[in-house]
Amino acid sequence: MNVDLLLGLQWGDEGKGKIVDVLTSKYDIIARFQGGPNAGHTLEFDGIKHVLRTIPSGIFHENSINVIGNGVVIDPVVFQKEIEGLAKFNIDIHSRLIISRKAHLILPTHRLLDAASEASKGKAKIGSTLKGIGPTYMDKTGRNGLRVGDLELDDFETRYRQLADKHEAMIQFYDVAIQYNLQELEKEFFEAVEELKKLTFIDSEEYLYQAQKSGKTILAEGAQGSLLDVDFGTYPFVTSSNTTAAGACTGLGIAPNKIGEVYGIFKAYTTRVGSGPFPTELFDEDGATMASVGNEFGSVTGRQRRCGWLDLVALKYAIQVNGVTQLMMMKGDVLSGFKTLKVATAYAYKGEEINHLPYNIEPENVTPIFKEFKGWHADLTGMTTYNELPTSLKEYIEFIENEVGVPIKIVSVGPDRKQTILK
Repeated sequence: MNVDLLLGLQWGDEGKGKIVDVLTSKYDIIARFQGGPNAGHTLEFDGIKHVLRTIPSGIFHENSINVIGNGVVIDPVVFQKEIEGLAKFNIDIHSRLIISRKAHLILPTHRLLDAASEASKGKAKIGSTLKGIGPTYMDKTGRNGLRVGDLELDDFETRYRQLADKHEAMIQFYDVAIQYNLQELEKEFFEAVEELKKLTFIDSEEYLYQAQKSGKTILAEGAQGSLLDVDFGTYPFVTSSNTTAAGACTGLGIAPNKIGEVYGIFKAYTTRVGSGPFPTELFDEDGATMASVGNEFGSVTGRQRRCGWLDLVALKYAIQVNGVTQLMMMKGDVLSGFKTLKVATAYAYKGEEINHLPYNIEPENVTPIFKEFKGWHADLTGMTTYNELPTSLKEYIEFIENEVGVPIKIVSVGPDRKQTILK
């Protein structure tokens, strides 16, 4: 049985959580393969909004097993608070959630290192969420990290102390004023570790292999967006892991030839949080309207998202890198009311027109070339079929499909799981 993937195709915040929630009923297993608590998946149903940071989005479905894969980094403190937040839903966490022993742990000193590093950069900061993600992945690739499986070892606290002491020495190197009480942070950390140890740890690559052999259906869930991939994103303004389809193979131990459908999620416009180039960004009333109507604030950080028109050059790039087979367009309802819409179909780059994403998309190198579309004014939020959608919106959708060569199968017209139109 193949493993299907669900990926964001922009700079994150595309609405992956909702679509996973919509699709979950089709799958036996939902598996997160990268990222950490810097990524928030927002699910909304029955009039209630839920934000998940580390736990896969299938946790609300009683027939789904949720796997946190080896490519994920886990902060036990944040994780424990997330579990406590689910208590009111009477979810049997212990039967529905399992964790790879190879997933790395975020220590309190990783968060401190993150803050010190970002503070030292001044105006050159990259917009880190300060959750300790980058330093944890640095320890992973530097072969210094601690993993979930280490919690089962008798000498875990000794290993912890050695790494934390090393981190403290590194913090001094940055020579910036970071106020902290490590003893207090460590007390909270070790209390959370004891709760984490009550969950089931697995050798996830073997678990998923056996699940495939037995015919179980599996959906791999990405966090963040393809344009934040450490290799293929707008480096250095990226995350520290591989957010693309290849990351699902390394983040779960799945063979490349076992990948089935690749669902790509994108917004009907474009947003970005934090620093980094953004060719179609708007600084006018249109951009402010998108932010306001779309409630464009980070589900974890609370930071306001930068907004702009849809960038087809970047979208085609993400589709190509990921091998996307089906598209889902989110937040079409947010664009209702605009008299005219624009889509970037090419870039003016160093004196020539190009249709691919170049090495550098900083504003001094790239100017987007736009195509205009007639807007629509209908309220989409109560519509339930594709035929009900305004003609202008259907023309917008069909133009995107023709340009990227991949069908749009789902059109989202609101945040609730019921506000989802199948095309």
